[in-house]
Amino acid sequence: MIDILVISISNPIKIGIYKDNILIDKIEKEGMTSDILPIIFKELLKKYEIKTITYVNTPGSYMAIKVAYVFLKTICIVRNIKLNAASGFLFNENSPIKALGKKYFFNKNGKVTIDFLEEKSIISNFKLPKSLDKTKFLSETLPIYNLPAV
Repeated sequence: MIDILVISISNPIKIGIYKDNILIDKIEKEGMTSDILPIIFKELLKKYEIKTITYVNTPGSYMAIKVAYVFLKTICIVRNIKLNAASGFLFNENSPIKALGKKYFFNKNGKVTIDFLEEKSIISNFKLPKSLDKTKFLSETLPIYNLPAV
């Protein structure tokens, strides 16, 4: 059985394939979430017996999060696969994540805040972990948008 990790809030989109919690393969593809996920998952569903899919549900692009959630939730319902969620900060060394305009999301003691990027801030790229720590994944999978209503 295989576990899949989807990081759709960055470009390229990153997908990790894990067996016994160890990364065995990865896919990175440039483009829009709505275009890429169906193509990738068509192949993944043919090739693997998937036990769980985990996706980044916060923070980041509203559209990428929403599209990923609807697409992955549908697959999970139809194929009887467990869906989990995780914070994007787990995969970029807890560095700022682009929000809107010149603002960024910050993780301060487990609370997501929004502010301008300071000059000394370091932004790390998203990385697929070599092994999964499922204790940090959430069973509540709805998207968390973090921005106030306009």
